[in-house]
Amino acid sequence: MSIFQSLVRKEALHIIRDTRTMVITLLMPIVLLLLFGFAISTEVNDVRVVAVVDQFTDETRDILQRLRVNEYFTFQGLTTPEDVDALLRSGKTDAALFLRKEEGVLKSQIVVDASNTNTAQTATAYIRGVVNGSSAKSLILTSTLYNQQLKSAYNFVPGILGMIFILICAIMTSVSIVREKETGTMSLLLVSPVKPRTIILGKLVPYFLLSCVILTVMLLMAYTVLGLPVSSSVISVIAVSLLYIILSLSIGLMVSTVVDTQLTALIVSAVMFMLPVIMLSGMIFPVDNMPVVLQWISNIIPARWYIEAMRKLMVQQLAFSYILKDVLILLIMTLVLLAASIVKFRSSTR
Repeated sequence: MSIFQSLVRKEALHIIRDTRTMVITLLMPIVLLLLFGFAISTEVNDVRVVAVVDQFTDETRDILQRLRVNEYFTFQGLTTPEDVDALLRSGKTDAALFLRKEEGVLKSQIVVDASNTNTAQTATAYIRGVVNGSSAKSLILTSTLYNQQLKSAYNFVPGILGMIFILICAIMTSVSIVREKETGTMSLLLVSPVKPRTIILGKLVPYFLLSCVILTVMLLMAYTVLGLPVSSSVISVIAVSLLYIILSLSIGLMVSTVVDTQLTALIVSAVMFMLPVIMLSGMIFPVDNMPVVLQWISNIIPARWYIEAMRKLMVQQLAFSYILKDVLILLIMTLVLLAASIVKFRSSTR
């Protein structure tokens, strides 16, 4: 067995024997994927609506019937204008629809509880769609591409992939290498005939293989449990993910060269990488809606480009040619970080 194989075997055994870390490493991606895929949803359902009608006509009856049968609403019936304010203040209803005839023309007004802006905006759009769709003159035809059922899981799965690999590759790799420094075994390895690059690869390969296993599990869950469409882009998804895994390993190696304790490595990795991934990568909040300064900062967040590429491949089912820009940026980041990490690691060991 070569020296490199021995180092890989040693690190792999260390990972396997650490039962708590293994359980967390394997279960955390599954829990996060299920949590974001099912429990956390941007969809708004069961919007409670009351109606105030001053004159019943065929048109108003049509609108009320649409509210009753629409799956997004819980129609609570008719009420008086005086009671609307009390219902909204007490939280017993989410929105009120006023329908009145003026000079033979039906006019509508929507009053909505905006204490939750997401619910308010969505409820307003839903009710407006019901009112507009009640007459042939104002009928609006809508066609949704790529995600016809408007499932939140389609949006969250690429983001979860981007966050998981930062957690597994960057944080755990940096902590693993720093642990060798704390225990003194890194000094013994460095004074041995083993070259520094062999030590680095021996530490990184087990985490790369572990990340490949996690990638396989998460893709299988995404395509089966969460129902993402499967196409020929799966090969591109795997290729880009492997590149991102290497990039994340490079980040972990870089962190390990600038800190000396496991706690510091954990804090630096979590604060400097996990939080930006969640807040600035477009995982939850659209990058275009952020202030210009934060949009500039998001350009240096690797997860932003990975998540954009994954959405194009997994959700929009686009060809690899549409993500060349994202892949090129990830490749440049990988080469720069890997080179800088190796140079820094060599200088810190002298």
